Amino acid sequence: MGQKVHPGGMRVGVIHDWKSNWYVSNKDFASALLEDVRIREHINGKLSHAGLSDILIRKDKQRITIDIYTARPGIVIGKSGVEVDALRREIHGMTHKNVQININEIKRPELDAKLVAQSIAEQLQNRVSFRRAMKRSLASAMRSGAHGVKVMCGGRLGGAEMSRSESYSEGRVPLHTIRADIDYGFAEAKTTFGRIGVKVWINKGEIMPEGFEGMTGGRELRLGDQDQARRRRGAGRAGEGLGQREGRRGPDREGLGPVRRRRPGRGGGRSRGRTPETTEQQQPTEQTEASVETTQVETPAVETPAVDTPETPAEPTTETTAEETSE
Repeated sequence: MGQKVHPGGMRVGVIHDWKSNWYVSNKDFASALLEDVRIREHINGKLSHAGLSDILIRKDKQRITIDIYTARPGIVIGKSGVEVDALRREIHGMTHKNVQININEIKRPELDAKLVAQSIAEQLQNRVSFRRAMKRSLASAMRSGAHGVKVMCGGRLGGAEMSRSESYSEGRVPLHTIRADIDYGFAEAKTTFGRIGVKVWINKGEIMPEGFEGMTGGRELRLGDQDQARRRRGAGRAGEGLGQREGRRGPDREGLGPVRRRRPGRGGGRSRGRTPETTEQQQPTEQTEASVETTQVETPAVETPAVDTPETPAEPTTETTAEETSE
């Protein structure tokens, strides 16, 4: 059976960073981890309607810094920062440490997998057709610049008695490519006929190491396109004939290279060996015929008066010769 791995956890330490950063001893590790879980549950429960995408936590000995990424920062901040201050006091009461909260706005929510999954789940709760909701989010993500999107819904789709799962995908979503920046999101729709799970994968391109320049000389190009261009270039060189490289057109057999001509004297191919000679001999004859035709056309126009003059002296010469012969 297939083992499913979280795309974010698979890329931690390579192209993604940890969502919690702190260091404690082995004795305090369990309590610090449980504190993170409680903070995330509290924020998600209080700001579930604010379109939260991600929560990052950094801890020191007496201070906690929380970064909240949301598509609706006005709801999180509140009027003149009232909501943020209330949230800060609540977390301080849970942890007994100084709390700093930073709110970051997500400029393009169509490219955030968590927000896309939440929007599909909300539409399913409002009795929208699951196919329409999936296709609409797929098209909006591709229009926003995603390299590939995959959406999957599972449960009693459309109120059916038997649960099933359906998925739609567009573009390229390489889950096994570690350098591919794939965002994963999950949400549940609580409907009257049960819960429907929504999973979303969005490919945002490749994250390459520093100093890497593609084959296009610095222009941004996905590495998959670069590999494909390299393969196409190699195929073009392999199928290119000698005549094509020198500027002449040579016969090519579907990319298998040029057709080699046999040498004269091998086998029964005399006509094949003599074809280049005959073609070379035919070319000068055609040129000579063309030159003769041009001279014939030019001479009657110029020498017409010279043709009539020699006819008068020709008669006495013939008569004299006849008389001499009779004598």
